[in-house]
Amino acid sequence: MPSFHRAAAAVIATLALLAAAGCDPQRISELQPGVSTEADVRDRFGVPENTWNEADGSRTFEYNRQPAGQVNYMIAIGADGKLIAVRQVLTPENFAKVQPGMAMDAVRRLLGKAAKVVPYPLKDEIHVQWRFANARNEPQVFTVVQGPGALVLRTETGPDLDAPELKGGK
Repeated sequence: MPSFHRAAAAVIATLALLAAAGCDPQRISELQPGVSTEADVRDRFGVPENTWNEADGSRTFEYNRQPAGQVNYMIAIGADGKLIAVRQVLTPENFAKVQPGMAMDAVRRLLGKAAKVVPYPLKDEIHVQWRFANARNEPQVFTVVQGPGALVLRTETGPDLDAPELKGGK
């Protein structure tokens, strides 16, 4: 019976995440840089997945929509507690910044939490994947291949074979 409860909780959490992600454009439209406060951001988005303190006293909140969604947000809050910017970070420009030799901590800071992590112990590699939609709104996966020392070996981009659209569902 406990495994049933865990499965039910996982389904409920996934549905809640999908519902929350669908509301993101509305939530973002309600925020105004220089006017909205940290409390306004938290009221609309909840507790961030991660918070980074910046050198200038500002903070960056990570709001992750993986594994079910195709976006991750970084929301910058100034030292004065006011919203600076909301950025969707799963973009070709950010993917291009991920280079061989880069530390995986820096990749996490750039892209947010990944959708999936797949270890390949015999190859001494870990494939870290983010789901996103390309410019044609096609489901894609950006993969960072991590090698020894938690450093980037290479990156790959391809179709998201787990996307409902590619499995015959919608």
